[in-house]
Amino acid sequence: MSRSRTEASAFEFKNIGLKLLTFVPATTDITELETGLQAKLGGRDHMLTGDQLAIDFNQLPQTPTALDISAMITLLRQFGLQPVGAYGGNEAQQTAAREAGLVVLSDDAISLPVAAPAAAPVQVERTPTMVITRPVRTGQQVYAKDADLVVMALVSNGAEVIADGNIHVYAPLRGRALAGARGDANARIFTTCMEAELVSIAGVYRTLDESLPASLKSKPAQVLLNEDKLVIETLTLS
Repeated sequence: MSRSRTEASAFEFKNIGLKLLTFVPATTDITELETGLQAKLGGRDHMLTGDQLAIDFNQLPQTPTALDISAMITLLRQFGLQPVGAYGGNEAQQTAAREAGLVVLSDDAISLPVAAPAAAPVQVERTPTMVITRPVRTGQQVYAKDADLVVMALVSNGAEVIADGNIHVYAPLRGRALAGARGDANARIFTTCMEAELVSIAGVYRTLDESLPASLKSKPAQVLLNEDKLVIETLTLS
């Protein structure tokens, strides 16, 4: 394993125009990729479980063989992901992908998605706000059905808070937060200390890592949708 590359930089996830998750490996070292996946996802039970994805070859320094790609596919499936295609890279890489059973996607298919009519925001009838005063610990999940959720204590790494309405966390938010879970695009996430692993509004999600800028990391922040794009911005507390 290269000493200059950390576990977190062995790969990254991206969204592309086909609404297909993209796995971007920086190495064909399966052990290194497995270590990174374990650190980021923790196993098979996570927010991306069951998602189909394409493998992006553009960051690989060497040409993978069909055996390399088959091992990568097997590894991704072990973590509950479903690799179905590949794109980028050179002709040899694409040939290896086909031999491994993946569909090679064209650049046009990636860069020119078909525009769908904008759906009207879902209006959800709300029940009284759910208030949680105890920490939400690793492995725990809290769901505020048809309601806003207020958490007055720590949301730990590996914990999950979900609400059909807004989510307010008046403590460090270190786990996953999913607001507007039934499609309310007007829902928001608020926290006094943004350290989340993943945030989502109405199904539009973003995974967060060390790349979160200093102006947001461990600072008060809010998450909202703006024209179907997830926005994370600082929150000024008076």
